[in-house]
This record gives sequence, C-alpha cells and structure tokens, in this order.
Amino acid sequence: MTQNVKPTRSELMELKKKIKLARDGHNLLKKKRDGLILDFFEILKKVKNLRQELTEEYKTAVQKMNMARIIESDIKVNSMALAIQNSPEVEMGQKNIMGVVVPNVGEVSLQKSTMERGYGIYSSPSVDEAAEAYEGLVEKIIRAAEIETSMRKLLKEIEKTKRRVNALEFEIIPRMQKTKAFIQFRLEEAERENVFRMKRIKKK
Repeated sequence: MTQNVKPTRSELMELKKKIKLARDGHNLLKKKRDGLILDFFEILKKVKNLRQELTEEYKTAVQKMNMARIIESDIKVNSMALAIQNSPEVEMGQKNIMGVVVPNVGEVSLQKSTMERGYGIYSSPSVDEAAEAYEGLVEKIIRAAEIETSMRKLLKEIEKTKRRVNALEFEIIPRMQKTKAFIQFRLEEAERENVFRMKRIKKK
C-alpha cells in the first residue's frame, strides 16, 4: 500500500479477517506437520527392525539355496524352479495418513506346501527348505516396500507442510501485520487531521 492511497476502515476490517484466517491456517498446518512427523518416526522404527530381519533372512535363504544346489545340483534345482506354475498374488490397496495416501498391502502369505509349488515328486528336503526361506524373504520384501514407500510419501508431505508453515509465519503474516499497522496509522492520522479541522471551523 503506497503513501498516496487513503485506506478505509472496511479495508482494515477485511485485513484483520485475513490475518485471523492466516493464523488459523498456520496453527492447523503446524498440527498437521507435527502429526506427520510422529507418524514418520513410528514407521521409521518398523523399518529399522524390518531391514535387520531382511538382512538375516536373506543370508539364511542364500545358505539354504547353496546347500540345495550342492545336494541336488544346479540342473535339478533349475528344472524344479521351472516346474512352478502359480505366481504369487498380492492384494494392493491404499490408506490415508493425515491426508497422505500411502500403499496398503493386504495379508501377505506366500508360503506354499510342496504340492502347491508344482514340482511334486521331484521335491527334496533341501529344495523345500530353500523354497520356504525365499518365500518368507519375498513376504518381508513386499512389506518393506510398502513401509518405505509410505515413509517417502510422508517425508515429502512433511517438507511441503514445513515450507507452508514457514511462509505463513515469516513472510505472509508479518507482511499483513505491517500493512495493518500502516492502515491503522493512516486512519488515526486522518482522524487527528479531521479533529484539528473541526476545531478551526468552530473557532471561525
């Protein structure tokens, strides 16, 4: 607002409403940011445990597969792998965390019996153990993918919300308050001039 513009009381009232709305929005965004951060750290705890479990299960699965290859030979293990017909299915959905849509994997159960795997009579204990270990590992990987995708989405939303909070707190609201103070000053100045003018008129 320039010095030549004469502000009005209606403009001041309108600006006060806008400041109140901005402050209310600022408070809501701060609550959203804080809630998202809490959810993020809750998920982070799960990820730390899950990554450790993944590492251990991967090592176990590799050891069991190597043992199966030694006992049964690579050719037999490969032929049994090719005999598997049914691919695992995973039910995917979505859930909402404070306005952020994240993936929601349904019940993951990829463990199969020997007959369900499809290689039937060609089975052997070492191959069954390797297959079971890898089925469990894939279940863990799917769950880890769900959680880590949720983390990335939450982190992105936290950063966006923080930028909006900072913009309101350090730029928009201070600028509006400065404009409000200027309008109040000009109105008070105009009122003093008017009082002074009325006194001069009365004296005359």
